[in-house]
Amino acid sequence: MRRTAYTLGALCLALPAICQPAILSHMTPAQPLSEARIGALPEAQRAEWTAYLTRSRALMEADKAALRAERAGLSATPERPHTDAPEGGMLLRKPAVWYGGAEALRVADNILSFQTPAGGWGKNVDRGGRPRRPGEHWVPGEERQGKTNWTYVGTIDNGTTTNELRFLARVQAQLPGTRGGPYRAGFLKGLRYLLNSQYPNGGFPQIYPLQGGYHDAVTLNDDAMVRVVNLLMDVGEGRSDFAFVPATQVEEAKSAVQRAVGMFVATQQTRGGRKTGWGQQFDALTLELAGARNFEPAALATPETTSVLLLMMRLPGPPREVQEAVHGGVAWLRSVALRDVAWKSTTPERGRMLLPAPGAGEIWARYYDARSMKPVFGDRDRSVHDDVNELHIERRNGYAWFGTVPSRALERYASWSLQYPAGAE
Repeated sequence: MRRTAYTLGALCLALPAICQPAILSHMTPAQPLSEARIGALPEAQRAEWTAYLTRSRALMEADKAALRAERAGLSATPERPHTDAPEGGMLLRKPAVWYGGAEALRVADNILSFQTPAGGWGKNVDRGGRPRRPGEHWVPGEERQGKTNWTYVGTIDNGTTTNELRFLARVQAQLPGTRGGPYRAGFLKGLRYLLNSQYPNGGFPQIYPLQGGYHDAVTLNDDAMVRVVNLLMDVGEGRSDFAFVPATQVEEAKSAVQRAVGMFVATQQTRGGRKTGWGQQFDALTLELAGARNFEPAALATPETTSVLLLMMRLPGPPREVQEAVHGGVAWLRSVALRDVAWKSTTPERGRMLLPAPGAGEIWARYYDARSMKPVFGDRDRSVHDDVNELHIERRNGYAWFGTVPSRALERYASWSLQYPAGAE
């Protein structure tokens, strides 16, 4: 049934008269965390959420105050251009000995120079470039649309903060004694930043201190939260690069992982009594599916579902609820795979399109409606469609609407399920 539906859907391009594509809905972005929303919680939950919000605001003000202090008396404000570099200039796949060399130390010093007072890092800065100068913003683009840019100053988006921490850990491991002291201190400050940023319910926001808007949602998008939890698992396991972390912080990391896994279990969606997948974002308080950017609807997301499943399959001795989550999530991924279609470029005028391709291997849509389990697609006007070919060409070409990422979970599951078979007592 699904195969036929998508073959016919792709044929709408050639035979538009037989097709009745529809705008299904319009996306509503996630709500920010606020005193008013916290005040509506059950009384027993308000204190910890109020404390969280108060701490976040204090840390943001401290970040801003530090920048103001650096700029006092400066005749000009330093500006850092937006820069792109592989892995943000932090090469994480070099041989261990490389991280004790001059180039790695230069990058590590740059990383420390860009660490915010709160302990995190801003994104879109090449750490392999030059160090931050006094008075320079932690993120590129001092002015945007006439307003001071204070966005993504501390974030886990696109591997930011977790990559910096992994790099510092690799460097300090090659520098025993006092030489590695600054890098260990920077790592521990960053670890504290991550622990501070975790919500009382176990989730992590995209930006911390909280910026507001959809950034306050629990963010799985682009593996943001999963990267954090994997790092905390490494710390908790005392892996070689992280063996220096004090026992008290190791225990904090383990506790944070437990809370995060509990949140993953709680946010797995169900349909008709069956477990399905996860979304890109969840409301910080209600943990309901949430939208983000205009073209990112509140829906099940196959790449993020894959990442959560891979993380769960990494857990040693997973409890029953985790095993059930994995079995259900993998079964759902199998059920929504698309066949006999291909997502490919056509002409410059028509752009990328979903087209019939008899015999083509499995692909998955990025998003699936949580009720109908059919693929959905968002446009910049917040409209949500059931046919990707309806989207404006800019958005159709500019987003990964289909892919094969879920195959990674299926491959790992083949061996994991031998150890933890479905239905076993």
